Amino acid sequence: MHVLILFIEILILFAIIMLHVAYATYFERKIIGHMQVRMGPMRVGWHGLLQPIADGIKSFFKEDVVPEQADVVTFRAAPIICLTAMLTSLAVLPFAKGWVLADINIGLLFIFAMSSLSSYGVILAGWASNSKYTFLGGLRSMAQVISYEVAMGLSLVGVMMLSGTLNLTKIVEAQGGSFGGMYIFPQIIAFFVFFIAMLAETNRVPFDLPEAETELVSGYATEYSGMRYAIFFMAEYIGMMVMSSIGTICFLGGWNGPFEVTIFPPFWFVVKVYAFMFVFIWIRATLPRYRYDQLMSIGWKVLIPLALGNIVLTGFIKAFTG
Repeated sequence: MHVLILFIEILILFAIIMLHVAYATYFERKIIGHMQVRMGPMRVGWHGLLQPIADGIKSFFKEDVVPEQADVVTFRAAPIICLTAMLTSLAVLPFAKGWVLADINIGLLFIFAMSSLSSYGVILAGWASNSKYTFLGGLRSMAQVISYEVAMGLSLVGVMMLSGTLNLTKIVEAQGGSFGGMYIFPQIIAFFVFFIAMLAETNRVPFDLPEAETELVSGYATEYSGMRYAIFFMAEYIGMMVMSSIGTICFLGGWNGPFEVTIFPPFWFVVKVYAFMFVFIWIRATLPRYRYDQLMSIGWKVLIPLALGNIVLTGFIKAFTG
C-alpha cells in the first residue's frame, strides 16, 4: 500500500512539473516579447495559451533523425540521462513542511550529484553526434561544469555551517532565527556566487556557451530533432526550477512567508521560485553572451575566491558569536 501511495505521489509531482515546464516556455516567450515591444505567441488559444501544447504535439510527431556516423546507443541515451537526472532531483525538494517525496539527510549533496549527472548527458550528446559543432558544445559544457560546480558547492558551505545540516527541510527551519527568516542577509556574498553559478550551471544567458546559436548552431543539440531535441530543453527548464528551488530553500527561507505571514505554505515557495525564473528570463532579454575566456576567468578568478572568502568569514562569525 505504501508503495502504491508513493507511486501516485510521484505521478502527481511529475504531471505538475511537466505542466510548469510547458508554461515556463510560454511565459518566457511572452515576457521576452513584451521586453522587446512585441506580443509573443498569440495564435493558438486565447493570447497563445495553448501554444506549449501545440509545440509538444509538433515535437512528438516530428521525424527522429540519427546521423549516419553517430554512436547510436549513446546518441539516443544522452537526452534521457539529462531528463532523468533532473527529474530525480525533484524527489528531495521540500515544497512545504512534509511535502517531499524523500526527506533524506544529504538532500543538498544529492542535488549536486544529480546536477553533475545531467551534465554527462550534454557531454555525451556532443561526443556521440560526431559533429564539430556538437563536440565543441560538449567540451564547453564539460569545462563550464567543472568551473562553476566548484563555485556553487563552495557558496553553499556557508549555509551548511549556519544550519549544521545537509537536510533541505532542516535548512529551511534553521533560517527561522535569522534576520528576516532568510539566510540571504548573513550570506549575501554566498548568494551572489550561487546566483552567478546557477546561471552557468543551467547553461542560461549570459553563460549559454554550450549552445551558442550564433557560433555553434545549437551546440551539443545541433544533430538532434523531434522529441529528443525537446527532451533536452525539458531537462533545461526542470534544471532551472531545481536550481531556483535550491536558491529559495537555502537563501530565501523556503516556504516561509515574509514577516511570519501565514498562508498556504507551497504558495510562498512557488512565488519565490518564479521570482528566480523571472530573473533568468530578464537576464536573457538584457545581457549579451560572454566570451569563453571571460566565462572561465569569472569562475576561477572571481567566484571561487569569493566563495572561499565567505567560508572563512562565516567561520570567524560563528566562532566569535557562538
